[in-house]
Amino acid sequence: MTLLTLLAAAPSAPQRLDPLELFLQADIVVQAVMAGLVLASIWTWMIILSFSLRMARLKRSAKSYEDEFWTTDDFDAFMRAKGKADLPSARVAAAGVAEWRHSTAAKVIDREGTRQRLAGVMESQIAHEADELSDRLNFLATVGAVAPFVGLFGTVWGIMNSFFQIGAQENSSLAVVAPGISEALFATAIGLFAAIPAVIAYNRFSHAVNAFEARLQRFADRFHTSLSRELERG
Repeated sequence: MTLLTLLAAAPSAPQRLDPLELFLQADIVVQAVMAGLVLASIWTWMIILSFSLRMARLKRSAKSYEDEFWTTDDFDAFMRAKGKADLPSARVAAAGVAEWRHSTAAKVIDREGTRQRLAGVMESQIAHEADELSDRLNFLATVGAVAPFVGLFGTVWGIMNSFFQIGAQENSSLAVVAPGISEALFATAIGLFAAIPAVIAYNRFSHAVNAFEARLQRFADRFHTSLSRELERG
């Protein structure tokens, strides 16, 4: 057999990394780590997309509601029509109106106490709305903090397995250990792929929630001022 025939028969070296091949050839523990990280990454992107759409919708709806709230001529009719709207601003306003009606129903009105109760009720509702908005962001924070270490665990396990293969085959050739090390390092790469978008999204969305909470607080403060004027007239 000639040299050219041997070269033709020899398997050709891969020209690029094949992620699927790296996954299929990895140890079962490393495969489990990779699969978990991929699922976490998919769920992270679902949260990113859904939260982005939700915040955009809330901002538009809140602006429309607040603009109409401050320009309405018949407040009672407006509250009957939109007082139960599925909006944070509407729920804050409804909490304030409910407390106002309850506090002013007495024969003798405690003006200072009414002001304090109005402020407390609306601030409590604002805090509740902010908690509801940020609830799913905890998953992003968890993925951002934990995913790199989970990937590192897969890498360490894969490298340990590669060294075990060296001992089992009594061969320290790079050709023996390189595939296992590549598969192990791929776990860390997936961990970073899951963590980096999660950290960026968490920081960005946390800022968006804080900004929306501040907007609700400004709305509540303005509404509280209006109700305080009504108390003084009464």
